[in-house]
Amino acid sequence: MTDHPLPPLRQELTLHAGEPQADGAPSWVLHDPCVNRFYQLSWPSFEILSRWSLGAAQAVLDDVNARTPLQLTLEDVEAVRRFLAQHQLLVAASADASQWLGRVREASRPSAAMWLLKNYLFFRVPLLRPQRLLDRLLPWCGGLFRPRFWQIEAGLLIVALLLVSQRWDAFTHTFSAYSGLSAALGIGLSLGVAKLAHELGHALTARHFGCRVPTMGVAFLVMVPVLYTDTNDAWKLPSRRQRLLIGAAGILAELSLAVWATLAWCALPDGSLRAGTFLLASTTWIATLAVNASPFMRFDGYFLLSDWWGMPNLHGRAFALARWRLRQLALGWNDPAPEYFPDARRRGLILYAWATWLYRLVLFLSIALLVYHMFFKALGIVLLFVELGWFIVRPIAMELAAVWSRRGELVWRRETRRSAVLLALFLAWLLLPWQSDRASPAMLLAAESQGLYAPAAGEVAQVWVRDGQHVRAGQLLAQLDAPALAAQLAQAEARERDLAWQVAQQPLDATLQAEGTVLAKEWQAAQAEVAGLTQMSARLTLTAPFAGRVADVSDALRPGTALAEGEHLLDVIGPQGAKGVAFVGENALPALMPGGAARFIADGGEHWGVSCRLGQVERLNLPVLDEPALASTYGGPIATELRGQELVPVNAVFRVHFDHCDGGAAPAREMSGVARLDGTGESPLARLVRQAFAVLEREAGL
Repeated sequence: MTDHPLPPLRQELTLHAGEPQADGAPSWVLHDPCVNRFYQLSWPSFEILSRWSLGAAQAVLDDVNARTPLQLTLEDVEAVRRFLAQHQLLVAASADASQWLGRVREASRPSAAMWLLKNYLFFRVPLLRPQRLLDRLLPWCGGLFRPRFWQIEAGLLIVALLLVSQRWDAFTHTFSAYSGLSAALGIGLSLGVAKLAHELGHALTARHFGCRVPTMGVAFLVMVPVLYTDTNDAWKLPSRRQRLLIGAAGILAELSLAVWATLAWCALPDGSLRAGTFLLASTTWIATLAVNASPFMRFDGYFLLSDWWGMPNLHGRAFALARWRLRQLALGWNDPAPEYFPDARRRGLILYAWATWLYRLVLFLSIALLVYHMFFKALGIVLLFVELGWFIVRPIAMELAAVWSRRGELVWRRETRRSAVLLALFLAWLLLPWQSDRASPAMLLAAESQGLYAPAAGEVAQVWVRDGQHVRAGQLLAQLDAPALAAQLAQAEARERDLAWQVAQQPLDATLQAEGTVLAKEWQAAQAEVAGLTQMSARLTLTAPFAGRVADVSDALRPGTALAEGEHLLDVIGPQGAKGVAFVGENALPALMPGGAARFIADGGEHWGVSCRLGQVERLNLPVLDEPALASTYGGPIATELRGQELVPVNAVFRVHFDHCDGGAAPAREMSGVARLDGTGESPLARLVRQAFAVLEREAGL
């Protein structure tokens, strides 16, 4: 390095004292008001920058080394110059410097597609310059920043909890009584009040500590509106406690609001206003803690953790450390750490970064699915891939590109061999067709099972069996009486006899001859009606269709009890054999063939596994699920919706039969469980690709 003149600094830059760093060294904060950006300076950087007006690198270096305990080199001065130039903090004093700034500007200008992508993912709309309003409100809110106020809040919280505990059941069922417009008004009002209090908490606290609050407005995160307050001036504060209070003010404001809302709920009558206070007292502050207190996204919790640890730009620094450690573990690269930290802090930062990656993976997948369902099909699919590509695929691709650029440094060592083995195992798991069985919800029942129902409305005349009794084929079970059916049969028989007489007299009567063949057809219809009613009357005598055991006898099967047509009375179950039915999704259906193996495992473990063979595989999806025990509406595993009296599956469900089960004796009752169905092998990758194409085909309406 050689001595060289130093370009002048921009005059509007300001310097502020900062919090001591983790190693105890002092720090300062450099503020660029043009972009409202803050840069933390180390002690050497501050000493160099404070002598920048000397105009030459060697002069700055000599003065620093002479007047401070530091012993720097020209490389340190050059590093500061590069930092200032990179962030455009220097005056463009020459034509070359101006041209360089122009080139930087053009290089940083995004393309139309990139501009649309970034502004779709996140953009802000400033709505208010609140400085004057805050200055007027602050004298009235001075009590909020005194310990006495929070002591009173703690006392009110105890009182509110005591009052609610006495009416806990009414409290938990408050909102369930409201629906429609009243519920929408309550939700909208409570959310609006809570979020307004949240942002005012940030703004008033920042203003209380002397910070400027330039804007408040609405930010759109993947088209979802959220309020925001610009409190970047908090970086000027040298006190970590003050910055922590500014960051926590929004959450504290909502918690305080929840206390007052709980007290209001105890006093208000039933209505939309009480439902709104219930939301403020329960749901809104819990949602605030779940979202804003999370340190994994750049919300309040992140900045609180960053200040608590004294680490500005926490995500970037932790991610760099995690990538360094990941490369060390996977590739054996012995690169120097991006920053020095004590061992405990370094391990904590690495674990924090990995937890953040996992959290963001789940969150961004959820956002991608939400965006997919928010828009019409074609746009939803495009935005789904945009979300997955930008938030998940892009970071992975960038890391792989960084590793590829250093591929010359890859050599075989313990770490690379271990990574190669793990990669080979993962590829084998992904590509080999090892998945041959599918677990599906199923029902197991006796091979011979017959339900008996009331053929017509009437009443029970006699009952000769009881639940659990063994019967032989044809044995009498019960006798039903249907007076309406008997009257209908008597009328039909009388009409049939009358028509029979008319047909017999037709050759002798001119009037009857005029009706021609119509009379004979009416007689045939009357005969058919009599035969049908006679057959139905015969069914009033319930007999066993085969030898077996009586089960599930209805409580209504008692002499003198009235019955509705079609009411279930009892079941007759055969003594031997079992069969079942499984309900599979469209993904598992292509691999299943008749004759394959099936194994049923009952829920609860009260029955040993039963081995069977696959029978008929139905290729038409079920419009209605006829097994309530498996419906999610009643706690089962198959997602259903109750429409009227029918259970309609949410997703496509197909019925697969299995029979020829071992075990000999028939099950005592129908049992729900899981059937593992053996089919042709399929790799996870092939299944994933098939599912993706099925979704695209379905959503495109092909």
